[in-house]
Amino acid sequence: MAMPIAAGAALSTLPSLSSSCSELNKWKPLNSNTHFHFNCNRSLNTARLSVRAMSSSTSVLTQDQLKKLAAEKAVEYVESGMVLGLGTGSTAAFAVARIGELMKAGELKDIVGVPTSKRTAEQAESLGIPLSVLDEHPKIDLAIDGADEVDPELNLVKGRGGALLREKMVEAASAKFVVIVDESKLVNGLGGSGLAMPVEVVPFCWKYNASRLQSLFQAEGCEAKLRMDGDGDKPYITDNANYIVDLYFKTPIKDSRAAAKAILGFEGVVEHGLFLDMATAVIIAGAEGVRVTTK
Repeated sequence: MAMPIAAGAALSTLPSLSSSCSELNKWKPLNSNTHFHFNCNRSLNTARLSVRAMSSSTSVLTQDQLKKLAAEKAVEYVESGMVLGLGTGSTAAFAVARIGELMKAGELKDIVGVPTSKRTAEQAESLGIPLSVLDEHPKIDLAIDGADEVDPELNLVKGRGGALLREKMVEAASAKFVVIVDESKLVNGLGGSGLAMPVEVVPFCWKYNASRLQSLFQAEGCEAKLRMDGDGDKPYITDNANYIVDLYFKTPIKDSRAAAKAILGFEGVVEHGLFLDMATAVIIAGAEGVRVTTK
């Protein structure tokens, strides 16, 4: 079932992230510039929502422009008084910047941010966003972050920016987790991009764990590589003083849930970049505009 909505509508005017089937059925179209699709499972009273905001411009946007577009849409979910999980990476940085702008303009007040990395904390502090930690704010209202891959079930690969452990801790503590991506991040199966799926490991005997991880995914043609710093002459060090082993797959991971469990079964593995069943909504910016998908 498809219904159009206004292209300029703010996300705050759309059905909420927790909308039931009955709530979605009450939604009324405003015009034909955007399209709104949903599929309901009435036995569970749950819905998958997809909103497409069609661009009136024919100009081609750069990847950074698409990221900014998605990030600014995500910030429309933010309300004064919220405790926010602040993501890490180039896309999340646009969201943090927008939050700072709205606070400076007085449109957002009493915001507290819980950053997922040192560099996000530095950016937020420079913008005047008050910060805290999970110890002080264990319940977060909303987290906004980017992703490296998104599959059709809204499962994610995250952590190519090196902050996967703190990202997972903060986002798991969030009542709602909004993911912002451009359409290049969409995959049919996790690992399907051929780019890195990170695993954070302790430095002690990292080669041993890299070998075990590579063997675990032999069927997917996995290659495990230690992540190096920008100069390539020493290992990349996470905010938690650990290393990252990047896994590169020739084919998508066959069973992401089994893979997640198996990876964490290795002694010395701290965390992995599979974020399963965590996203509340994914905002995707592409050539045709912005669409919002929830489950």
